[in-house]
Amino acid sequence: MHDSATPLRVALIGYGYAGKTFHAPLIRSVPGLVLGTVVSSDAGKVQADLPDVEVVADAAVAFADPQLDVVVIASPNHTHAPLARAALEAGKHVVVDKPFALDLAQARELTAIAERERRVLSVFQNRRWDTDFLGVRHLIETGRLGRITHFESHIDRFRPQVRARWREQAGAGNGLWYDLGPHLVDQALCLFGVPDRVWANLATQRDGGEVTDWAHAVLEYGERRVILHASMLVAGGSPRFIVHGTQGSAVKPKIDTQETQLLAGMRPGDAGWGEDTDDLLLYDGNGNVEHLASPRGDQSRYYATFRDAVKGLGPNPVTPQQAIVVMAVIEAAVVSAAEGKAMALALSAAERDAWPGN
Repeated sequence: MHDSATPLRVALIGYGYAGKTFHAPLIRSVPGLVLGTVVSSDAGKVQADLPDVEVVADAAVAFADPQLDVVVIASPNHTHAPLARAALEAGKHVVVDKPFALDLAQARELTAIAERERRVLSVFQNRRWDTDFLGVRHLIETGRLGRITHFESHIDRFRPQVRARWREQAGAGNGLWYDLGPHLVDQALCLFGVPDRVWANLATQRDGGEVTDWAHAVLEYGERRVILHASMLVAGGSPRFIVHGTQGSAVKPKIDTQETQLLAGMRPGDAGWGEDTDDLLLYDGNGNVEHLASPRGDQSRYYATFRDAVKGLGPNPVTPQQAIVVMAVIEAAVVSAAEGKAMALALSAAERDAWPGN
């Protein structure tokens, strides 16, 4: 446990899209966290943005630095597990960007190491603090839609050209399902708990594509169906959320704006940060449509909650036990797509109980 008044010094591994766009600005916006080191092979790129931060080329240097308390891993997916293992064994608290690992075995191993080393291990599920999700979650929890029978969650984009970046190149853990699937799955689990079975279909649709760029998964909860969908060939017209219940339906047309705001240079605390002018639409079945304002989002809450967990002042915002269940759904979907049948989750009873209400 750390002194509650002493700032935590953070090392960020990786300064690609995730590290530059999300982690660095969010970490630097949270009191009590100090981004002291970035591990990157491109020191010039980092120092152009963060002139006050030390840049090292080797993660082992950060792991060996006794002044660093926390390691944040935002490197390519296949490196997440080995880097997290090394950081934990070096005595650091760890944040891993999604996906937590490449498979269930790695996820379980990391969880066991964190318990053994008595370190906080957390997975960066920043989209729990998105405006769209917060609005839909509140509407479901208030019961205005009645019993939920059908839920759809889409993260669709229009990127018809394959780009020269690791996420779109052949390799373990690459492709859209490993990139956006963990967000879609995590949000579904937050709302409904662990599903009975998973059915999925994965495809590569773009010219020159090397990895999955279309993903469709159906999570079965008794008679309720939860549909998770992501595509790189949707130019428009696809709502972020669709929810049907026994007393009404809801549609959230547009996605949260925080990623766009971060890219534009906005930061948590700035005027307009986390605001969403796109209303949640509530249909009552009698031709009436009610416009509900979206709540303010703030992804920096992830890091503020993680800071408090390390200091012993609150719970881990995203536990490795929760991330194991996300990994089980991701893995079951891959097997389902390959075998053409619905799959049960390869989880123990204790692992299923990691989600409240399950």
